[in-house]
Amino acid sequence: MASNRHLGRVIVLQSLYEYECRTLAKDPEVDLDTIIAKNIEPYEGTLGDTEFVYDLTHKVVDNFETLDTALAPMAPEWPISAISAIDRNVLRMGLYELSECQDTVPPKVAINEAVELAKAFGSDSSSRFVNGVLGTAFKKLGIVVEEDEPKRTNKKDAEKTDDGKGTDGGADSAKKSA
Repeated sequence: MASNRHLGRVIVLQSLYEYECRTLAKDPEVDLDTIIAKNIEPYEGTLGDTEFVYDLTHKVVDNFETLDTALAPMAPEWPISAISAIDRNVLRMGLYELSECQDTVPPKVAINEAVELAKAFGSDSSSRFVNGVLGTAFKKLGIVVEEDEPKRTNKKDAEKTDDGKGTDGGADSAKKSA
């Protein structure tokens, strides 16, 4: 079964949001793995790659402080604590994938996925804000994009890599899977 990375990222966002809210509320019962498992359960038949969800969620949570410190100068008018919880967690996910997952997630995919999550779950201006901050992160990180990749002429070609899978080894399309 092919993995649906976009759905996986939705579940990661839900889990990060719940974890952060419950942690801030000092919930003594908060457990990240329990939250993730509960959020995965309704999608077990369609998700495929649950390891991706657990891994990304844990890595983002483990790096909250580092990610927040890195994000602060990229949106100087908006202290991290003033950014909505949804936008803050979308930015954390996007920055983590941009900075730490370059081997498996192309930078454009990381930014596009974050923007799509912001459109779906954030406010009317969230997607522009996320795009701007992650675009700044992309420039500041000095990420090198491989130019050797062949030019793609149609959507179907753009959705596949040499192994015939989606852009990050997942499902059918960059928007759905990566």
